[in-house]
Amino acid sequence: MEGDIFSGFGNGTQVDGKVFQTFQKSFVQVQDILDQNRLLINEINQNHESKIPDNLSRNVGLIKELNNNIRRVVDLYADLSSSFTRSVEASSEGDSAGTFKSDGKARQKRIRSG
Repeated sequence: MEGDIFSGFGNGTQVDGKVFQTFQKSFVQVQDILDQNRLLINEINQNHESKIPDNLSRNVGLIKELNNNIRRVVDLYADLSSSFTRSVEASSEGDSAGTFKSDGKARQKRIRSG
């Protein structure tokens, strides 16, 4: 089942287990951070609603932590995007139907009739 997610890209390209494990690990890290963010946001909201000065002061640190977590998620997604593009490029070398540029955009190779 796991391999179904990355089993092909429309041109029969296969992703090996190591690549899949790397993607899966990154997605788990992202989900863990997002779960932590949900808890932070709930605490920030409770502190804000309480209007207690100490709680409001605590929100400054919580919001900084939330912002850092968001940066980490962005970085993880950027790394995932780069890794995915590299794996597609490596898997599709020699494929005459199409490739991906390093910016992740698809391009078509011209097929010469002979």
